[in-house]
Amino acid sequence: NTQPNSKIVFNAPYDDKHTYHIKIINASGRRIGWAIKTTNMKRLGVDPACGVLDPKEATLMAVSCDTFEYGREDTNNDRITVEWCNTPDGAAKQFRREWFQGDGMVRRKNL
Repeated sequence: NTQPNSKIVFNAPYDDKHTYHIKIINASGRRIGWAIKTTNMKRLGVDPACGVLDPKEATLMAVSCDTFEYGREDTNNDRITVEWCNTPDGAAKQFRREWFQGDGMVRRKNL
């Protein structure tokens, strides 16, 4: 689960950098690895961009929007995607990119 649940909105003025927080909650009974992707790495920053959560554990991440000139840049397609998957049994609590590159199930949520 995420809080907010469906989207985040960066409001004007756009000549200041804005930062919002997203809470990621592992509502499952298994340890998960999670990673954040954005469609615009120049404008949207995420910290931390990945991690591991035990069952029922939550983490807070900061999403920042850098300054830009409203009307001169197309922001309609800017998206943040949360991807997560179950970690392999016995895996250490350290994020591994290869969890997302195999044939296992990777879930996605667009914000």
